[in-house]
Amino acid sequence: MKIYTQIHIEAKPKLVWAILMDFDNYPQWNPFIKSLTGKIQIGKTIKVNLSGMNFMPKIIALEKNKEFQWLGNLGFKGLFDGEHRFELLENPDGSTTFVHSEKFKGILVPILKKKLLKETKPGFEAMNLSLKNRVEGIKKG
Repeated sequence: MKIYTQIHIEAKPKLVWAILMDFDNYPQWNPFIKSLTGKIQIGKTIKVNLSGMNFMPKIIALEKNKEFQWLGNLGFKGLFDGEHRFELLENPDGSTTFVHSEKFKGILVPILKKKLLKETKPGFEAMNLSLKNRVEGIKKG
């Protein structure tokens, strides 16, 4: 199962990336990810808080101004695994398409599918819109 969202942001990927990777300021604008801490490096484990739910995924992709991705699981691998991805695509006009997606695998996915679509996808969309508003607000200011 996959959740896929995207939003158009009137700013270059470099500015979007700077805001996206400024984890200290997430509480000011991010309604979905309340906090993210740890060393940001491929292979390292980070701590992520999503509205009271804490988990410790491993960073599996990191390319400045382009992509940040982690893999997390609930309990143990194969039960409920999520591959969370942020991707920044530069458009010909210099703006950015921000893609926010997650692939879910594991034996609990069929049981949790309805909840993921009802709660997680709107959380992604809320974060996307907040990121857009913050980046475009900084660009104007």
